[in-house]
Amino acid sequence: MAATPEKPVPERPRRKVSRHRGEGQWAKGHFTPLNGNEQSKKDDDGLNVRTRIETIYARAGFDSIDPADLRGRMRWWGLYTQRKPGIDGGKTAILEPEELDDRYFMMRVRIDGGRLTTGQLRVIGGISEEFARGTADITDRQNIQLHWIDIENVPEIWRRLEGVGLSTTEACGDVPRVIIGSPVAGVADDEIIDGTPAIDEITERYIGSKEFSNLPRKFKTAISGSPALDVVHEINDIAFVGVEHPEHGPGFDLWVGGGLSTNPKIGVRLGAWVPLDEVHEVWAGVVGIFRDYGYRRLRTRARLKFLVADWGPQEFRRVLQEEYLKRELIDGPPPAEPLTRWRDHLGVHRQRDGRFYVGFAPRVGRVDGATLTKVAELAAEHGSDRLRTTVEQKMLILDVAEDRVESLIEGLSAIGLEARPSSFRRGVMACTGIEFCKLAIVETKQRGADLIDELERRLPDFDEPISINLNGCPNACARIQVADIGLKGQLVLDDEGNQVEGYQVHLGGALGLEAGFGRKVRGLKVTADELPDYVERVLTRFEKERESGERFATWAARAGEEALS
Repeated sequence: MAATPEKPVPERPRRKVSRHRGEGQWAKGHFTPLNGNEQSKKDDDGLNVRTRIETIYARAGFDSIDPADLRGRMRWWGLYTQRKPGIDGGKTAILEPEELDDRYFMMRVRIDGGRLTTGQLRVIGGISEEFARGTADITDRQNIQLHWIDIENVPEIWRRLEGVGLSTTEACGDVPRVIIGSPVAGVADDEIIDGTPAIDEITERYIGSKEFSNLPRKFKTAISGSPALDVVHEINDIAFVGVEHPEHGPGFDLWVGGGLSTNPKIGVRLGAWVPLDEVHEVWAGVVGIFRDYGYRRLRTRARLKFLVADWGPQEFRRVLQEEYLKRELIDGPPPAEPLTRWRDHLGVHRQRDGRFYVGFAPRVGRVDGATLTKVAELAAEHGSDRLRTTVEQKMLILDVAEDRVESLIEGLSAIGLEARPSSFRRGVMACTGIEFCKLAIVETKQRGADLIDELERRLPDFDEPISINLNGCPNACARIQVADIGLKGQLVLDDEGNQVEGYQVHLGGALGLEAGFGRKVRGLKVTADELPDYVERVLTRFEKERESGERFATWAARAGEEALS
């Protein structure tokens, strides 16, 4: 008898399996590189590129440089290719990297805490003159940037810098960048606590170490014990802010998750008080969280601020304590409101030892090698061996005897550096701009300098604190969102319909305990040529309409759009 055929079993519908890629967090087992930057870092640690620079590239020349090193790993040693001259801002987002690259480099000299000796400044000045066509810019993170650097000269520059205790180690790249510190650390009469030992401990233990040489993106640190809140702590990945604990004495309030760029966020307090000798441990714990839990899938979300925003301060503190420190942190108070209108330390101030420090202002941080050498010589002639850079692109000379102060001020003025600057020279900052930066769309440095000159001429009696920050692109290197008047470079249409350089305007940003981002008036953009007229008009209205003692940021927040246009 024929076998009865089996009844076919109906095939089950296949369930679609979705593979969740995650955010590339190492702590969750996501080690597979999810983009080219992560693959490059996995292929070779950025710190290793120094050997190739010294043994291959500096000998064989620019054309011998591996593209992955040229546009990636060389940043770990403070080197970026600069923008090829003659490329207008309309092509910035269109051209390929190799079309934007010049054959010269920007070099960033790392100056942790902004601390320099006269000998160190002389060396930087000499390098600028000999190897960088005289260029030198003081940045808003206390570094000094040089341009026009040939790859062939890099080893000799390193030799000279390191001979006086300076370096370019991890001045750029996905690493812990320069640690900014109070420029009056250890000397200010009103200082709560000197953060210098913590800065030194961190740099000695961790900078140049492979423990933290592969982070999701850059990591920015600020440490200051000044009651002036002088290191823009709210917009750093981590900040230690000087406070007096009612039971434990002076220490630091811990902040995390600040940052600007196209997704600005104000840092948050963890409510923890950290004693001086534990700062480096807590710092390493926070950097460890970023390394292990940071989002590596998308570069646009690869900053600590996104993780902090998703977790919240309580969860972040829990993970820090339980997984990294293995102990509880002490609860502590917030910092007190700063009492000074200006927090940049410019002018003449008495130190705790009875001597004086003198803060002075170049225009928009732009100096040159010859000027830096003259500053070093002036400091030495007036009995000082210590200088500081600031987060406002300014400088200080410390340890000046009272009877030498006026002579020093006169000497500085003779080389174009003012210790008693106008509000405009004091308050205008600018990023590198299209002159050298491959991301920029418009010019900034010369335009900022010209704006200072125009405003000093038009508004000679204006003496209110005012910050006017010019940025060449949306990335906010010049902190446009937290300026009184922030100017974001972009191409705009003039009255005749021509596309020209201009700026989107942000108004009323601020740092301090009333930190916040500036407002954007709908449709408000100004051409570069209109900029002096616009700023004059807004400041004139501010002077006319402000209430007694009212800050520009407060007025701008309540003013009508017509007054701000």
